[in-house]
Amino acid sequence: MDIVILAVVIAVVVLGALGGLIVGSRRKKQLPPPPPAAPDITAPPAEPHVGDEAETPREEPRRTIEEVDLPDGSAPVVVEEPPAEAPEIEIPEPTAGRLVRLRTRLSRSQNALGKGLLTLLSREHLDEDTWEEIEDTLLTADVGVLPTQELVERLRERVKVLGTRTPEGLRTLLREELVTLVGPDMDRVVKTEPEDRKPGIVMVVGVNGTGKTTTTGKLARVLVADGQSVVLGAADTFRAAAADQLQTWGERVGAHTVRGPEGGDPASVAFDAVKEGKEMGANVVLIDTAGRLHTKTGLMDELGKVKRVVEKQAPVDEVLLVLDATTGQNGLVQARVFSEVVDITGIVLTKLDGTAKGGIVVAVQRELGVPVKLVGLGEGADDLAPFEPEAFVDALIGE
Repeated sequence: MDIVILAVVIAVVVLGALGGLIVGSRRKKQLPPPPPAAPDITAPPAEPHVGDEAETPREEPRRTIEEVDLPDGSAPVVVEEPPAEAPEIEIPEPTAGRLVRLRTRLSRSQNALGKGLLTLLSREHLDEDTWEEIEDTLLTADVGVLPTQELVERLRERVKVLGTRTPEGLRTLLREELVTLVGPDMDRVVKTEPEDRKPGIVMVVGVNGTGKTTTTGKLARVLVADGQSVVLGAADTFRAAAADQLQTWGERVGAHTVRGPEGGDPASVAFDAVKEGKEMGANVVLIDTAGRLHTKTGLMDELGKVKRVVEKQAPVDEVLLVLDATTGQNGLVQARVFSEVVDITGIVLTKLDGTAKGGIVVAVQRELGVPVKLVGLGEGADDLAPFEPEAFVDALIGE
């Protein structure tokens, strides 16, 4: 019996020891890993306290918004630009008798022709050599071969029949023959007022360098001075700043300018100018075409296209060819080619006060069969004048 009790005690002790080992191993497995080292954290700024923890506010000096000075440059300074002022409208000089007023300027470069002829005619003996010199003088002045021969023949006949030898008599005789040669009976009115409609349409053509755009602007001044309202069509879209130049001329006299993009279709601009002229009730539409070289056939064809497109709205009343009077016979070549493309109705001679020779007036009229209607006598805005044969001849031969 004692042996049984001892065995039971030993078994209990063994079982208790085994249970303790098992529990200890389990506790070792469930222990959490050691915590990592805490990083250095900067404490956030203390938040303002509220409620019971709030501090009693302290009295501080305060300024009104008017007393606060803003630092320099803290706000952009807005500079208001003054509104653009419209250009002052100029009142052009009246056109009546303008060529007479400009006679002195014209005569500066033309007296060589008139005085040369008077000197030759005043010789005591008018032999064949003298008449040949008279012919040479006229040819040098770009009068042309046929007109020169006609003038010399008439002079020879009248001097022989009348026996005129006094300076005053010779001057009167020469004046009469030159006026006849220039053509006093030709219609030199720039047709801008058709009876059955408005506006009148004027195309201005010519090669580069003749002063075509400037002439268009000056012509606008002439028409405004005569009481007409004008619309300008800047159809010279290929020359840089041509539209700007024409618009400046228009703004000076209150003329509206129609323009298109640079390098655009000239015919489209011309079409729009006529359309706007109709809508505005303008008296005249002036169309400044590109200064196309007379040797470029394709460009000349395009000029014809501009005229055809415009005539889809209304007939063109005037086609004015601008010629540089100093180019002489080369100007006649230009005139001939332009007349084949568009029907030239009138001629504008520019730079007639420089080194030009007055005989070009006669020659170009004979070449085209159309009159010189306007002449440019300088760089001034009002130096474009309606051509008057008598005043022109008086300037040629002097007083």
